[in-house]
Amino acid sequence: MFEHQHPLSLIDLQLDDLDYEEEEEEEEDDDVKQLEITAKQELRCQCDRCGEEINWFHRYYYKCDECVYSIHKSSSNIGTSFHIAHPLILLQRDVGWNCDICRTHHEPEDLRYRCSECDFDIDANCVVKWLKNNIIYHPSHVHPLVCMTKRIMCECSACGKEHQGIFYHCTTCPTFFLHRDCAFLPKKLKIQDATDDFFFHTHPLTLAYSFPKADQEAKHNPRCRVCGKSFYRNVNLWIYKCEDCRYYTHLDCATARGEPFMSIFSTPGLGKTIKNFDDANYPDLLHFPLPNQTDSLLKRMFLKQMTSPKTTLKHWSHQHPLILVDDTKSKAELMISCLHNPMKKIELLCNGCLRPIKNMPFYKCTTNECDFVLHEWCTRLPDQVSNHPGHPQHALHLLPNAPNKFYGVFKCVVCRLPCNGFVYSCVDCEYHIDVNCAFIPDKILHNAHPNHLIWRVQSRQSRLRSCRSCLDDFLGYFDENGFSYSCPTCEFDLHPECALFLPQTIRHRFDKHPMELSYFPIENHKSLYFCEVCEEEFDPEYWFYHCYDCVQSIHSTCSPVILDCRRVAPYSPRISEFLNIKFGGIHNIEDHSHPVSFDQGIESDGDCDRCSSSLWYEMIFKCLQCKYVIHFQCCKSFNGTKNVFYHTHVTSFSPSSPFK
Repeated sequence: MFEHQHPLSLIDLQLDDLDYEEEEEEEEDDDVKQLEITAKQELRCQCDRCGEEINWFHRYYYKCDECVYSIHKSSSNIGTSFHIAHPLILLQRDVGWNCDICRTHHEPEDLRYRCSECDFDIDANCVVKWLKNNIIYHPSHVHPLVCMTKRIMCECSACGKEHQGIFYHCTTCPTFFLHRDCAFLPKKLKIQDATDDFFFHTHPLTLAYSFPKADQEAKHNPRCRVCGKSFYRNVNLWIYKCEDCRYYTHLDCATARGEPFMSIFSTPGLGKTIKNFDDANYPDLLHFPLPNQTDSLLKRMFLKQMTSPKTTLKHWSHQHPLILVDDTKSKAELMISCLHNPMKKIELLCNGCLRPIKNMPFYKCTTNECDFVLHEWCTRLPDQVSNHPGHPQHALHLLPNAPNKFYGVFKCVVCRLPCNGFVYSCVDCEYHIDVNCAFIPDKILHNAHPNHLIWRVQSRQSRLRSCRSCLDDFLGYFDENGFSYSCPTCEFDLHPECALFLPQTIRHRFDKHPMELSYFPIENHKSLYFCEVCEEEFDPEYWFYHCYDCVQSIHSTCSPVILDCRRVAPYSPRISEFLNIKFGGIHNIEDHSHPVSFDQGIESDGDCDRCSSSLWYEMIFKCLQCKYVIHFQCCKSFNGTKNVFYHTHVTSFSPSSPFK
């Protein structure tokens, strides 16, 4: 061993870390212990023999307790490897000399390791080369790892990538190889520092040496916050994570752009994007999500066309005259109690676009018992739409209900949602779309992927990818003219309804503050996520609404639900299935002698009297006088309505009607 005037102590840098991992479940709040371990993991000092760094991965080193002196454990054995007979002493020589290993000539001032008894000299380069062949004790593996000094092409067991370089390998496990850059990655990492601020997270990320399937399933199978892809097929690869915030990244996604083999920045993934268009070239570009529930595509398009509205209107879609409701008339005069108000459980939906009416002016039926209402701009919808991207071969004509459809309910070809509002139809081709989907733009901006244009594309171009909002695929969109929204540079894709129909903020009776649309799990949200409406746990990888003041959340699916008689299917991650349905009205059906109401089934409705299947979350007809209840589809199957009409009394489907 090298000579030193004081005794040396052998230090094991990983001993406390191993003990802590065993006790972690019992002592989750032991911050002091964690700080001590972190200090050892971050230890960097210079070996006083070889001049190389001593760090946590070398595990063992000798330290002097009386002075500042440290050496690698491997440095203490240099003489044994190079010159078994005698120890080697580090010194300078008065004259030039040659290394007895590589035969390189050196000047007198160059340091050398020398055995005076044998006249044996070794230069520092040869010593360092040997030291690179030393053993490391890596916490990711049960056996010591030996450095292979020869550069090889190999797949790294840490990141799963194949690249060329120096590897550490296990002599016991023949398939375990660590690239040197991966082997010495920091235990803690700030992703903003490692990715040139393309990505940001408040907390340092912790290196984890696997992501078992059970852990992934417990967190609803999260996706990488950099590239948006799954971890599920690579459970044994390393990741960086912030457990409190459910922030997970692939190893190569979290590391520096300066390392080409570990760079995913050919595309920006989910990180900061650089603007790729000129505003002057797109003056009418729409920015989504729209600010709130009062905004809509139709309002943006037709409100600016408004002239002074007529005080009364005979509209082609309704049998009664309509009267303008504005702030010049009293509530008593108009027989209206309130506009649509989710905070008070008052639902007032436009019969044309089926969106809430929250502002004046709008039109309502002059017959006070009739609940037919229209946004002012919905009275200005054009009679037909030509060259619609989904059906360019024929013009689509505006109709009050889809022709030849039971109770006027049709499935929109664009958003795939059922609808009983106004419809643009090609009757010959049976092509029907709701009025909101009739004017969707060919390109948009979206806050979930800022600075890049998102284009309307044929869905088949996205068939192997999934929607970033609901994480569902595009398999149901593969008809000839189906389409989605996509950023071709970044493989960022959205269903049209997910891109266009979710507002940035909502108001809801379950929270006194506005709730904001969130695209990722909330930082410092350590508990599970439960929806305040349906009370079900949900996966925060799906988009959802969140109140930062009250720390409460709502499914995007549940966000339109304001009535106690409504609920949504907890397994549905998309927008509300009945977003385009206006429930209510009193009807007669052939299968029953009493009038029935059109409503959404709830748990207490039980099973269908015709097919005996559950009515929960389904469209149903329900008797107002007895317990008879039937699926909408079952009623449709025998075409069982007659004299379908809106009754002359207030319907009972809403706990609070907007009309007196």
